[in-house]
Amino acid sequence: MLPVSLSVVVITFNEEQNIVRCLGALQGIADEVLVVDSFSTDRTVELAQQQGARVIQHAFEGYVQQKNFATSQARYDYVLQLDADEVLTEELRQSILAVKQDWQQAGYTLARLTNYCGFWVRHGGWYPDRKLRLYNRRLGQWQGLLLHEHFELETGDVAGELKGDLLHYSYNSVEEHVSQLNRFTSIAADELWLRGRWKVTLFHLLLKPWWKFMYGYFFRLGFLDGFAGLSIAVISAWGVFLKFAKLKLRSKDTTA
Repeated sequence: MLPVSLSVVVITFNEEQNIVRCLGALQGIADEVLVVDSFSTDRTVELAQQQGARVIQHAFEGYVQQKNFATSQARYDYVLQLDADEVLTEELRQSILAVKQDWQQAGYTLARLTNYCGFWVRHGGWYPDRKLRLYNRRLGQWQGLLLHEHFELETGDVAGELKGDLLHYSYNSVEEHVSQLNRFTSIAADELWLRGRWKVTLFHLLLKPWWKFMYGYFFRLGFLDGFAGLSIAVISAWGVFLKFAKLKLRSKDTTA
């Protein structure tokens, strides 16, 4: 098989703190860098263009819709989709270069290593956190409702695994984590409602948050990550409670 040309696609909104770091690691990897921006009010577009990216403005309608649109706008069928707060390691860069020379699978998963408040998190279920991000767009599409979007290959197609980590710079502070948690739990409650899962009991409000903490902190060895592991376990458990509490209140409001 002949070497393939690769489009790297990034969706953005107010990512001036991350975009240069993300795009700077793409030299020698990308045959095209496409940034699909949802009308940022900071310097994201300017900085992306300075890094040589082609920028398209497109109103944000949801993560699935935005990533499918971005994928469709790429010049090449072979696509690497990144978030602005993600960076390729050198080992992963070399793996991608090798795949470009000898593409064998419908797509490839990348192991994501998350930085939380300055700590690299390797336990608690946060690593390797493999994501299908390198794919032939003709063989699948982004799927999902409101959260947890993922690229889904057509039935029968297989994804390979690449060596090397995708560095994910997630939260710079506990405050940032809590703020995003509040937003995401509202979206998650909306998604459960749309799926018809509206019944909430004490099992959801008490036992599921407790199990979330126990599973991540003890069974998945989150305690080995020190403060970061404890913070993640506690806040994640709180997030489970918030999601179901918001769903319960929504159900009550709707049926009142």
